[in-house]
Amino acid sequence: MNENVKKYLNLFVEYLQIEKNYSQYTIVNYVHDIEDFFSFMKAEGVDQVQDVTYSDIRIYLTELHTKNFSRKSISRKISSLRSFYKLLLREKVVKENPFTLVTLPKKELKIPRVLFSEEIEKLFSISNVNEPLGQRDQALLEILYATGIRVAECCQIQVSDLDLTVSTVLVHGKGKKQRYVPFGSYAQDALERYLQDGRQKLMEKLSPSENHSYVFVNRRGKPLTPRGVRYIFDQLLKRTAMTIRISPHTFRHTFATHMINEGADMRSVQELLGHAHLSSTQVYTHVTKEHLRKIYLSHHPRA
Repeated sequence: MNENVKKYLNLFVEYLQIEKNYSQYTIVNYVHDIEDFFSFMKAEGVDQVQDVTYSDIRIYLTELHTKNFSRKSISRKISSLRSFYKLLLREKVVKENPFTLVTLPKKELKIPRVLFSEEIEKLFSISNVNEPLGQRDQALLEILYATGIRVAECCQIQVSDLDLTVSTVLVHGKGKKQRYVPFGSYAQDALERYLQDGRQKLMEKLSPSENHSYVFVNRRGKPLTPRGVRYIFDQLLKRTAMTIRISPHTFRHTFATHMINEGADMRSVQELLGHAHLSSTQVYTHVTKEHLRKIYLSHHPRA
């Protein structure tokens, strides 16, 4: 990447960090999208941010389609570049934003995978709660299903974020936004058992200099990562002998769908999930409708 692009990309990163207050994960994705675009542009003989035209973007889009990128991935890349050029236009680096002319492809409406009650029961009965790792796994399952928080948010929970007297957790969400989320008695019991026993035993493996206050830890006592959570889920799923494919994020979908099925209003679910826009939450009404449709087709005599 040449100095012209690098200079303005650094400016964009500062903008995302300071003005937009975006998470590091989001910023990395933005940077990757922009670097990918200008790598392609360089091969096309365009190496200045000021020289990119609508025609160049059309060629890039053709390349993405040729490589079978999904509509969702293409939309994200174009959104990243549009934001980048919006800043360049504001700073008078360019005279126009060529990405405003690009129409984003319609998103594919995918119904999120949701766990049935029987599947949840199987997963929740597999951990050996007499062992430290089993206590951790059970607490992890319970808190994810009880709150619907994101995996990354779960890994960031500190002991001080938990208030077990009123069964709530302070969640540090996207864009450094915070919200309080309640949890029920099952999660409460699992957390208390883990914090009083399993976590303490796992933390003993750390040296004094490595001490920390993260709630969820790995077998060596170090903070658990989102990748580690996914590994735990894979192992638990294998032990249940179920053939379904799920991820930790499936619990978020399941939480939201079950809440709406039981009569929770959309605004409350939106707040619990930490969604900035109600449209993000409304996808779960589609899940509910699809579930009702399957029941109808299975049971109505003239379906």
